[in-house]
Amino acid sequence: MPLEAGLLEILACPACHAPLRDETSADTPELVCTSQDCGLAYPVRDEIPVLLVDEARRPA
Repeated sequence: MPLEAGLLEILACPACHAPLRDETSADTPELVCTSQDCGLAYPVRDEIPVLLVDEARRPA
């Protein structure tokens, strides 16, 4: 189930404060930072975004 649109509008990347975009797929639900310099991908577990830099996936 995707995140509510209102929630996504108020969330920001904890590392750089840029907006996040929903990159949810069947296998890996994630919120990805829109900043070109940062680009961290935060996991969504049980429909709850885990916005911890230590839990984020670095861009490839």
